[in-house]
Amino acid sequence: MPAPILRTERLILRPWRESDFAPFRAMNADPAVRQYFPGTLTAAQSDASASRIAQHLADHDFGFWAIEVPGVADFIGFTGLMVPGFEAHFTPCVEAGWRLAEPYWGKGYATEAARAALAYGFGTLGLEEILAFTVPDNARSRRVMATLGMTRRAADDFDHPAVAESHPFRRHVLYRIRCTINQVRTTTAATNLTK
Repeated sequence: MPAPILRTERLILRPWRESDFAPFRAMNADPAVRQYFPGTLTAAQSDASASRIAQHLADHDFGFWAIEVPGVADFIGFTGLMVPGFEAHFTPCVEAGWRLAEPYWGKGYATEAARAALAYGFGTLGLEEILAFTVPDNARSRRVMATLGMTRRAADDFDHPAVAESHPFRRHVLYRIRCTINQVRTTTAATNLTK
């Protein structure tokens, strides 16, 4: 079943369109956006990534939605839920993730979009726990995680198996949030779901 469209006060989380690929390429070529990744992506690498993301969202009831800000921008990045493609002490699991183009940082969009994804994960998918992870120096993403109510235990931190052993970004911090009845009621009430 394809994932639904999610709407928040300012945002639309929707399936990907072909027109999203060009701004996604620009995002992935931006060193600021890719600061905490091993490197920027070529146009071909970015398109391949967008195709995988779009296909997963079309084939499943969750994934990484494209984020639209009506009246502002048709595409500012993505957020959503995904099953990590690697093995670690906390897998299998569902992770929340987000990435925005730099002009849209600092406006609360990542937190607002991620809240909608968490509401869907807990309320519609019935997940008991959702995780998120990043490199220790990524203060912006860590602030989003903390604002969402996610918490970290140092014992959960891990070396990302998809990052080379010698790379400085191999070490990751792990955050968790568990579902509560009150949380589902609060977040679901603020999020509209449409097909």
